[in-house]
Amino acid sequence: MFTCTATLDPAFTIAPVPPRLFGSFVEHMGRCVYGGIHEPGHPEADADGLRLDVVELTRELGVRAVRYPGGNFVSGHRWEDGVGPRAERPRTLDLAWRSIEPNTFGLNEFMAWTRLAGVEPIMAVNLGTRGVQDACDLLEYANFPGGTRCSDLRIAHGVREPHRIRTWCLGNEMDGPWQIGHKTATEYGRLAAETAKAMRRVDPDIELVACGSSNERMETFGSWEAQVLDEAYDVVDHISLHAYFEQHGDDRAGFLASAQVMDSFIDGVVATCDHIAAKRRSTRRLTLAFDEWNVWHESRHAGQDGPRWARAPRLIEEEYTTEDAVVVGNLLMSLLRHSDRVAIGCLAQLVNVIAPIRTEPGSAAWRQTVFHPFALTARHASGEVLRVEPVSPMLHSTTIGDVAAVDVAATRDPETGGTTIFAVNRDERQPAALRLRMAEGGRQVVEHVVLGGRDLRATNTRDAPRRVEPRGSTAHSTEPGGLTARLPPVSWSMIRTAPRSAVTR
Repeated sequence: MFTCTATLDPAFTIAPVPPRLFGSFVEHMGRCVYGGIHEPGHPEADADGLRLDVVELTRELGVRAVRYPGGNFVSGHRWEDGVGPRAERPRTLDLAWRSIEPNTFGLNEFMAWTRLAGVEPIMAVNLGTRGVQDACDLLEYANFPGGTRCSDLRIAHGVREPHRIRTWCLGNEMDGPWQIGHKTATEYGRLAAETAKAMRRVDPDIELVACGSSNERMETFGSWEAQVLDEAYDVVDHISLHAYFEQHGDDRAGFLASAQVMDSFIDGVVATCDHIAAKRRSTRRLTLAFDEWNVWHESRHAGQDGPRWARAPRLIEEEYTTEDAVVVGNLLMSLLRHSDRVAIGCLAQLVNVIAPIRTEPGSAAWRQTVFHPFALTARHASGEVLRVEPVSPMLHSTTIGDVAAVDVAATRDPETGGTTIFAVNRDERQPAALRLRMAEGGRQVVEHVVLGGRDLRATNTRDAPRRVEPRGSTAHSTEPGGLTARLPPVSWSMIRTAPRSAVTR
């Protein structure tokens, strides 16, 4: 066993926990929509075909916001094909995923689903094959009260009240050569700026997200953000980041330290945003929308050219392991410690497609392993994020260099005095003794759960949906001024503490 330390002091905070940090993503891809959240005739479906078992799991997951309808899908999407009487909607080709799109689920169905699930919608507009006018028409249809062509069309479709969607993404991954309508940074920046200005004429209260780099490995990373923001800095509120993580070769240490790569990615984008602000002498402070992130073992799956014009084909239905869940828990910790600049986070995706929730036609829905760290963090990371600087031994990764064996993040609720500590032990062989020095004395552990430490290749399936779950732990001790917790090898832990007086009262 090795020892590491961290100090928690309520006087040293980063920022309040952003509510939309715990978001997700629904794309018309594979079985995320059709057979995922929407399956008419399913025993758990309501009259509109929305699967209520998936709605309940979405609530349990703690999702606060959901980005829709893509993703690569949006860059060739015609929103008007998905509204109005279903019998009159066309079947179309989705060029992004080489699928048949029936358009039986569209904007109004999605909004009905968000109300059931209790989540905030985040809507993306097509800046791949369309542009300024189409984005304004969609916004008018969604948000304008009535008395105009597009808003009256919504009313004619049976939706009298406007949807009042607050957050809008100006396209998706426009830096990627795989994107339908791919553009250079200058082309996209100009289009995003002009679209933003026009959309704000329709609804001045909206928030707008500009496309950043699809991942930090893009050759244009950094220069893309700088050129886009040179054009659009004054008219957007956020810039996006996307990242997916997997093990490369035999570098398990690097995979377990994926959060360190996420940290670096975020810091680089923040630096670019602030560089453009300084260059423009602007007092505006852009925030980040990390609106696609997850573990995705991409090398195991066919690319965009794999599908062959099927309706809702099975695409990248990742079966997550215990080890994957440990990494996801650590990625959430990275987002928390950047809560001063990351305003939105979206785990991609919600159902079936690289998702925490899985379903089968006519059968039950179940929680994948990665469901659990997300649900626990969303439920218990409240109040303010504390500044934590753990002191830990180092491990060597062949892909990213030296990494800390133990990572720690923490939040504190000023109203209750409760503190929640999230910790990861990345060491494959040794348990860690985590000594937490806490400026507030008289603490009591009210809950300590562990995910990992054993059966790292185990998965949850339809037939064994509860094989991997967090387990309670008593491997901790309190002492004056802090506590010590035992972290098993390759594990994620959540430790909730409260003032001793609050527990014994």
